[in-house]
Amino acid sequence: MSFVSSCKGSLALISLLGFIAACSDSVDQPVKEMAMDSLVSAEWLNEHLNDPDLVVLDCTVLVEMGGEDGFSISSGRASYEGGHIPTAGFADLTGNLSDGESPYRFAVPSPEAFANAMNALGVNDNSRVVLYDSSGSAWASRVWWMLRWIGFDRAALLDGGLAAWTGAGYSLSTEAQSNPPAGTLTVALRPELIVGKDEVLAAIGDDSVNIIDALPEPVYRGDVTMYARPGHIAGASNVPMRSLLDDTGRFRPSDELDELLVGDRDTRSITYCGGGISASANAFVMTRQGYTDVAVYTASLQEWSSDESLPMEVPLRHDNDR
Repeated sequence: MSFVSSCKGSLALISLLGFIAACSDSVDQPVKEMAMDSLVSAEWLNEHLNDPDLVVLDCTVLVEMGGEDGFSISSGRASYEGGHIPTAGFADLTGNLSDGESPYRFAVPSPEAFANAMNALGVNDNSRVVLYDSSGSAWASRVWWMLRWIGFDRAALLDGGLAAWTGAGYSLSTEAQSNPPAGTLTVALRPELIVGKDEVLAAIGDDSVNIIDALPEPVYRGDVTMYARPGHIAGASNVPMRSLLDDTGRFRPSDELDELLVGDRDTRSITYCGGGISASANAFVMTRQGYTDVAVYTASLQEWSSDESLPMEVPLRHDNDR
């Protein structure tokens, strides 16, 4: 073989390798662009708002004082229609994202029904999803947890919710979500992420499971009664969901959250509250902090407190506690 032929062969090989490398970069690049943390800032969202694979959903539910239970709950759709993050759709936890046939508020629908409802909002296997609400991210957390439950992991919360968006000076829109992208949302269920009362009952007295109450301390202690019986599930620790947020409604830094959370990261943990909403925010934070086996008791005290056979505790009070 001549020197010239050898050089030509080498150059051809180098060109071929360069072409393969270029193709590899072009394949890898979309994957890099699709990377997203499970908690994003308003600035990040503004920068990526028009990404074709990004679906933004307003998960707001309105809670007002008053009514038979001391508070009333209604859909946040009117709030959404009055002004929401541009391109956002409305995820209705008082509607088709809950099981309307259940006697309990916000009961989890079937995996297929939930997937169909999310798919109608534009969420498919190739989507990235950012969820937010107007009050502390608990409602958004519930949708995030249910997406994780059906096997979808490319979802994030907007840290600080709607207030963070407007506080950063970004505008709102009154235009409804238009032309949600088509596609399939596959269910790859993780049944261990949502539990019922039987597993919670079995966990009482089991040192290998932590039960965590996400309600405010006065409710946990039984000083305030919001459900059929006062107090908390027997053996539960109290990590109020609101303690995980700072004064701006954003989640606290990782080191501060570590001080608030309880239990070993590899220990089975079950969170609950009144209807599994605040509990989902606790579960979200625990998952971000590296807890590997977290579940939400979604029926929570709505169900537990109404069944006299299920044990609850009210801490003993001393005179100086009153």
